[in-house]
Amino acid sequence: MKYISTVCFLFILIFSVASCKTVKQINKAIAPKDTTTVVIIDQSKVDSILMIKQTIDNLNKNYIDYKTFNAKIKVEYQDSKGKQPDVTAIVRIIKDSAIWISLTASFLNIEIYRVLITKDSVILLNKQDKEVQYRSLDYLQEVTEIPFDYKTLQDLLIGNPVFVDSNIVYYKKTDEQILFSMVGKYFKHLLTLSSDNYYLTHSKLDDVDINRSRTADLTYADYENKSGFNFSTYREITVSEKNKLDIRLNYKQYEFNKELSVSFNIPKNYTKK
Repeated sequence: MKYISTVCFLFILIFSVASCKTVKQINKAIAPKDTTTVVIIDQSKVDSILMIKQTIDNLNKNYIDYKTFNAKIKVEYQDSKGKQPDVTAIVRIIKDSAIWISLTASFLNIEIYRVLITKDSVILLNKQDKEVQYRSLDYLQEVTEIPFDYKTLQDLLIGNPVFVDSNIVYYKKTDEQILFSMVGKYFKHLLTLSSDNYYLTHSKLDDVDINRSRTADLTYADYENKSGFNFSTYREITVSEKNKLDIRLNYKQYEFNKELSVSFNIPKNYTKK
């Protein structure tokens, strides 16, 4: 079952891009009273600044602010060895408190891993080998070499924009889409929104470190509005540096703001690893 171990690691990895600045911070940074940090193609055009502010305001309106989240996700992935067996993930989130994940090998219909993530720790149950691991978020940052925080992890699972910076260097609007680019501490980030409803459709991250070729492409599609939130039920993620990894997340079921449990019992016969 080594491939399941890989899936578990990758499932955590794809939701750990980098520590983010919220959309609200951008909104504050480009407010009319202070536009000195905004770099646009033609700074002489005041309407460009106003268009950017309008875009950020509408992006804010699509931000999903919730209390709890529960979802069943079909996870497909392909690495350098080809397509790997599918995994079903059950994800429960109590906002700003805990992320509970259960991973099942789809073709076996057997739970293989269970994970509990809090603001400062990670507990991993290997249910096949009867092992338990206790780790910190700092540890995950070390093994992935990608800095991130708990809030970023939440937002990535929900579909909220992440790694958004106030240093906007490019903006373009067409009849069908809006593109704007920013440069942060770790990544150059190009965001694409739909022009009609300002849904996030694509996010492209490129490492600012010229000595690395780390990139990530995130595509958001099949939006629904069942609970008052515009939610992307289909995601495609491509991560590459030395190797390329393609991941598809299909949210089969999901619900917001329902009572749920994230209890995490560790059997006494499990070995601490």
